[in-house]
Amino acid sequence: MKRLLQSGFRHPSASDEAPESLQVQQVSLTAVLADNLQRMHAIYNNCPDVVFRPLYIDGSVQATLIYIEGLSNNEAIDKSVIAPLAQIGTLPAEGIHTVIEQQVTVPKINELHTIADCVEQLSSGCPVLLMENNAVGLSFNLAKWEKRGVEEPTAEAVVRGPREGFTESLGVNTSLLRRRLRTPQLKMLQLRVGRYTQTELVVAFIDEIAEQGLIEEVLKRLKRIDIDGVMDSAYIEELIEDAPHSLFPQIMNTERPDVAAANLLEGRVVILVDGTPSVLIAPVTFYSLLQSAEDYYQRYSFSTAIRWLRYAALVISLLLPSLYVATLTYHQEMIPTSLFFSIAKSREEIPFPVVIEALIMEITFEALREAGVRLPKQIGAAVSIVGALVIGQAAVSAGIVSAPMVMVVAITGISSFMIPRYSAGISIRLLRFPIILLAGVLGLLGIMLSVIFTVVHLCTIRSFGVPYMSPMGPMKGRDMKDVLIRAPLWMLNTRPHLTGDGNKYRQAPDQKPDANRGDD
Repeated sequence: MKRLLQSGFRHPSASDEAPESLQVQQVSLTAVLADNLQRMHAIYNNCPDVVFRPLYIDGSVQATLIYIEGLSNNEAIDKSVIAPLAQIGTLPAEGIHTVIEQQVTVPKINELHTIADCVEQLSSGCPVLLMENNAVGLSFNLAKWEKRGVEEPTAEAVVRGPREGFTESLGVNTSLLRRRLRTPQLKMLQLRVGRYTQTELVVAFIDEIAEQGLIEEVLKRLKRIDIDGVMDSAYIEELIEDAPHSLFPQIMNTERPDVAAANLLEGRVVILVDGTPSVLIAPVTFYSLLQSAEDYYQRYSFSTAIRWLRYAALVISLLLPSLYVATLTYHQEMIPTSLFFSIAKSREEIPFPVVIEALIMEITFEALREAGVRLPKQIGAAVSIVGALVIGQAAVSAGIVSAPMVMVVAITGISSFMIPRYSAGISIRLLRFPIILLAGVLGLLGIMLSVIFTVVHLCTIRSFGVPYMSPMGPMKGRDMKDVLIRAPLWMLNTRPHLTGDGNKYRQAPDQKPDANRGDD
């Protein structure tokens, strides 16, 4: 597959408005070293970390080595580039690049033809060599910068399973994928996005499994991006999703290489962004956001039970406060008499309606949860737990909220922690507030209308052409083995139906263990 390189995506109509420095970069290198250096100095004006080191090759050919401190390996430059260049004897009139490539002990050397090529290589940490009487430059793959080691993702911890996670280094992330998928069919297309950040992206897929139409659609949306900078994969996610105004995420993000590899084997596409450990996976469905990596590392019976518990927690997290508000406001007859008298007694001194009480507690709980996330780890957990206990008890004692409401909000909060994907959990938390308001105005009718509207909305969303509620809407019988239940691995013979059936079967038939099979 052809390697795609983009130096930045700009509309043709915007080319005349490009900054002068960007226009200079499109100029080709010339045989006059002074002209090339003048353009490079103009681009890197007021950049003290950019080093221009003059030198002579064979004592007569004037040259300049350019590199950026902190991005290039200074020790390797002296040992593998400058020292071998100083030892080169008489250079031939032609084939100077061949002689240099033979003498310089660097595994990868690229030829550069434009100023833009030089800037791209320098920004990647590769030193650039420009020579007199030569309109072609050379870059040496000697990039080296500080990077974090491979660690376990804190947001996706598992009891049983791999403990490694993606890092901020794109090269490390691609190697982690290659380590798990040792096949040449794992293809990686490389692009650059961002006028100033020139952020490198990699679109990974398995050639014989992923549909060509899906790959083309992903590349089309990525090439359409025209932005000044990309700081995280969230920028890319927000610019390529199908329904940007929906509360529900249509692209999944993960920091786990095993999750990314498993999705590649199901025919999905993975987008890796340099500078962030979160990779993007597309397309996804609503049910895939409720699945955890550990579902496939535990026995299928246990995983199925946990999955059902997770679905129940989703319903509780979304509807429990609104059901409490609706029954106390309009449908008191639905509450058992003894329980109703107990609740009424606890609310005797509460000055607010139930709906206002619920909103106060929900907003307070969300504020405490957000404070616990943003504070340093050493005090974040303590503040959230102690704050919830102290504020809840003080609010009940002061007669601001009732004890049953504190219990309802606490159960709702615990249930929301069961949702494995943080982005999906945020969607449920935000949707909870309008449902509470409708329950306070219309009672159970408001809850039913909210549920109907949410289901209809979910059925209209698509993720890169795949229905969001698939495989239940529309129904795909063969894919139901991994939705409400987690069937045994020996029953998961086919891949999920995403955009086609190019490679439908994932394993040979009759994989069920049988102790007597060897006797046949």
